[in-house]
Amino acid sequence: MSFQKEVRCFDKLSTSGAGVLSDKSIELAAITGAHGVAGEVRLKLFGEGVEALSQHKSFTAGKDGRVLTLKKIRSDNKGGAVARFAEVSGRNDAEKLRGTVLMVSREALPDLAEGEFYHADLLGLEAFTDAGDRVGTVVAVENFGATDVIEIVREPPPEKGTKTFMVPLIDAAVIEWDTSRLVIAADFSEG
Repeated sequence: MSFQKEVRCFDKLSTSGAGVLSDKSIELAAITGAHGVAGEVRLKLFGEGVEALSQHKSFTAGKDGRVLTLKKIRSDNKGGAVARFAEVSGRNDAEKLRGTVLMVSREALPDLAEGEFYHADLLGLEAFTDAGDRVGTVVAVENFGATDVIEIVREPPPEKGTKTFMVPLIDAAVIEWDTSRLVIAADFSEG
């Protein structure tokens, strides 16, 4: 399970139980500012590029739930994109959207091939060692260059020492996971 689709996730935690995820929306991009005077915006992409983003015709914009309808999108040739939304009529409207995150529901994402996963699917999973000990909950998936790294918050939190620890997303460290739990090698839970 070493190949993944990289996307970030915005989760709303259920009030019915700690750690239970519901209404999961996936962050695909963020608006970094206006581009030109006609209402186009610059985007920072969190996923697989312009082609993947162009498959979606509308996005939930930010936590307030506003919907933006995509009219056109193109690469900025710098790793980002330039987009036009139907609801944005000029530069002033575009500037007001700076910092807005564009999201889609998890169900709107394409199906994955065998062995693929979305980073967002790991968030909120309970983490156990291969010895069966519960060690915490996955709170983030980061990539600092070499490989993806899973951040786990220790539960219960220790009185002294670090409250979180990181585990590289490699076969020797992360043994398996499913929709409810992630299993790591016990050697990687100590620190």
